[in-house]
Amino acid sequence: MRPRNKKNLEKRLSAGAELLENDPGSKKGSWKGSYDSLRVEIGCGKGAFLCGMAEKKPDVMFVGIDSVKTVIVTATEKVREKGLKNVRFICANALFMGDFFEEGEIETIYLNFSDPWPRDRHHKNRLTGENFLPLYVKLLRDGGHIIQKTDNTDLFDFSLESYAATGCVLNAVSRDLHNEPWYSDTGNVVTEYEERFTELGVPICYADVTVPPREDVAEKIRACEERIAVRKKFETEAAERLAKRRQIAK
Repeated sequence: MRPRNKKNLEKRLSAGAELLENDPGSKKGSWKGSYDSLRVEIGCGKGAFLCGMAEKKPDVMFVGIDSVKTVIVTATEKVREKGLKNVRFICANALFMGDFFEEGEIETIYLNFSDPWPRDRHHKNRLTGENFLPLYVKLLRDGGHIIQKTDNTDLFDFSLESYAATGCVLNAVSRDLHNEPWYSDTGNVVTEYEERFTELGVPICYADVTVPPREDVAEKIRACEERIAVRKKFETEAAERLAKRRQIAK
């Protein structure tokens, strides 16, 4: 579903401008600052998860990535309301996060209820597929973690296969997270989607994996970066064509 436009969107974004990094590439390698580590949520939505984690772990810097301004603005407002200092946001396509983060800079990546892209021809867009997973390995520090939650069992099965194919180590796997005896040990923060699904009795799938050493998947990383470069070139050219058409229309 396409997000609705929000009234006074740009004004509301400006009110939380210190939280939204408009030039995230300039922060590459320095996101952590004086904090102990850096954790990133891809597809941060309205920010409930990041706010909860930032409250639990004030010694960690959290960065949320989402491509939709109309949800990012709600997330920034939640952070401001709670007075949290250890959260920042990037409004961009996560495919290009290699432009924003240095190799080995991130401790943990969270994938919470990502778009399952159910059609076979769209599987390339899945955040645990070959277009993304090798990139995470590059950006995560040695021994870094990916933590995934989803209600979609097809996406979860696909993800487990992708983790295995990339050489990740499965630390914890569940197809019904909230009923696991070790659930309290996860320190789980419930997202907006998660709350809705659990109220409906939908079980939550969960995986905590450790990524392999970068040198073990160097070829996969190289191939992934080549595909990203092609996509970036395509989008740049498309944006230039659109700009020209708009200029001519004036």
